[in-house]
Amino acid sequence: MTIRKILVTAALPYANGPIHIGHLVEYIQTDIWVRFQRLRGNRCIYICADDTHGTAITIRARKEGRPEEELIAQVQAEHERDFAGFQVSFDNYGSTNSPENRELCHEIWEAIDKAGLVKTKNVDQLYDTVANTFLADRFVRGTCPHCGATNQPGDNCSACGATYSPIELLNPISILSDSQPEIRSAPHLFIELAQLREFLVEYTQKGEHLQKEIANYLKGHFLGDENSAEGAKPLKDWDVSRPAPYFGFEIPGHPGHYWYVWFDAPIGYIASTKQWCDRNGERLEDWWKNPDVEIHHFLGKDITYFHTLFWPGMLKTAGFSLPHKIHIHGFLTVNGAKMSKSTGTFVKAETFLKHLDPAALRYFYASKLTPRVDDLDLSVEEFINKFNADLVGKVVNLASRTAKFVQETGLSASYPDDGGLFAHAAAAGKEIAQAYEDCDFARATRLICEIADRANPFVDSEQPWTLKKDPAQAQRLQDVCTISLNLFRQLAIYLAPILPDLAERAGRLLNDPLISWDQSQTPLVGTPVAKFEHMLKRIEVKDFENMIEESAREATEAALESEGTPDRAGEGTAVAFQDSAEALQNEPLAEECTIEDFTKVDLRVARIVKAEHVPEAKKLLRLTVSLGGDNTRTVFAGIKAAYDPEALVGRLVIVVANLKPRAMKFGLSEGMVCAAGGGGAEVFLLSPDSGAVPGQRVL
Repeated sequence: MTIRKILVTAALPYANGPIHIGHLVEYIQTDIWVRFQRLRGNRCIYICADDTHGTAITIRARKEGRPEEELIAQVQAEHERDFAGFQVSFDNYGSTNSPENRELCHEIWEAIDKAGLVKTKNVDQLYDTVANTFLADRFVRGTCPHCGATNQPGDNCSACGATYSPIELLNPISILSDSQPEIRSAPHLFIELAQLREFLVEYTQKGEHLQKEIANYLKGHFLGDENSAEGAKPLKDWDVSRPAPYFGFEIPGHPGHYWYVWFDAPIGYIASTKQWCDRNGERLEDWWKNPDVEIHHFLGKDITYFHTLFWPGMLKTAGFSLPHKIHIHGFLTVNGAKMSKSTGTFVKAETFLKHLDPAALRYFYASKLTPRVDDLDLSVEEFINKFNADLVGKVVNLASRTAKFVQETGLSASYPDDGGLFAHAAAAGKEIAQAYEDCDFARATRLICEIADRANPFVDSEQPWTLKKDPAQAQRLQDVCTISLNLFRQLAIYLAPILPDLAERAGRLLNDPLISWDQSQTPLVGTPVAKFEHMLKRIEVKDFENMIEESAREATEAALESEGTPDRAGEGTAVAFQDSAEALQNEPLAEECTIEDFTKVDLRVARIVKAEHVPEAKKLLRLTVSLGGDNTRTVFAGIKAAYDPEALVGRLVIVVANLKPRAMKFGLSEGMVCAAGGGGAEVFLLSPDSGAVPGQRVL
């Protein structure tokens, strides 16, 4: 087998805050893929760094009364600690504020400038007269100029997907001072992407560098189709500079102007690789200018166009290798809703580790990740059930029920007849490996669980605990345990990219370190078996609840610290929780009703058992909800822009159960699901706390 040489990166986390479970979707996904490649015998390095430049860093450093360098050093140490806690293992973790990055920024900029791609023009920008700074996109909120959605960021609309500049926002507000910024003009440097159009179309629309949906997204939003009636779309010039004050690298030949963070951040991939090369006696060009090296980027869909248009253009112009594949994933939701600090679902990595086993999060994410750009939903019930049922109940169970019986004898000298169990599992290795290679971890975990489902009935039927009681059955007992432990060993190998700790413990138990995928193809015989030690502990609902409570408490304390503790009880609550009055102002309270009026509305807990698109409806999803038993209803809900149907299945919601059925052209709607929000993508389904069951009345 040819040994592949692979360089893998994950997007650089920003050095202005902690790692949270939403970030970890990406870093765990990437770590699993890297570990799989190594297990297959390929040479694969995992490179990352902190993204350290920009206005946000300066503002936080000033607020805390210390230099930017001190702040980013502290945050980097915290990031590396949290990644290590989740067994995310980088070969090098650097910083974009490194001398290597400065040197490479100069090299790449010089090549781009020599290619005639740089031009200067004045730019109108929003300026905060209170904070005395130009405002980056992330520091502005306002109304989308295209669809009218409120409270949108300064570069793109989460409701309609449109992109725009901050000065195009309606009613812009600076989040630094809550003041209305003014427009000021300043000279900026631009890269003319239009000159690279032919290359970018070729790179993004041909080959397999991108997922199909990403290639189509780029064609629809940025490139267009030259063969269509609308024709090609013009590529806008890319603004790559910011005027002082700005924390970053000053552009040579342009005093007082600094490279925009999105220029130097991806170059950080190369700079971090250089640090690794210098430490290991390697040459940078053997990794970034070598056609035999596969470069794989893993990143979230929110930074797609930076990595699929700007970054390939920079690499091509400067003579560096292009990414072999850019793997893009969706966002994380919790119980079907965006992560929220006030509800405690915005969980920091550090907080998670206080309450739960990191293996649980690694396995859960793996069980949900596919090659598509789908969002992942972390349902508390599903999270707990997957870990307890799949790993504790099926996988570890094979070892915990048998290892103690062969601690004195070890494994049988030859592998016994197992009815084809080991051979079947070995044959499945090829399909599991392909699933890992394709980033279809959800399929890989399903295939692995199918092996466990075949193995456990064998142990149940043979009952080694009964064989132990009969001395005449000593050889059969050893054979049964040898079979069970070999099946466990296969599962541990197949799960090793996801659960490295479990693989290490399995190796210690059987005195055979698990370091190669090929070990799954040959039974282990005649070796001693160590004393069985605890491998995985079942998760209890209270563990998850305690984590959520602590997260909510942390968010409240952080808000109080930021805004100041109220002088009197009850005052400052909105400030502490950062709750705006805008929603109530937009839709004032309805007229008073009596308790008798309220009790006429029968609100019930229901479970969504099926969710599907209504092709002829722009806003509706067709939901089948269960009130328990065989009692199901069809409900049409205007939540299409906010929710993926697949992510809704299994979720508990609140429905108006006694609403008179309404005939629609799509069918009969037999109720209503309860939700909050202003409509469109800003819709948030209401869910009961864990423990509620379908059919219960909401009082």
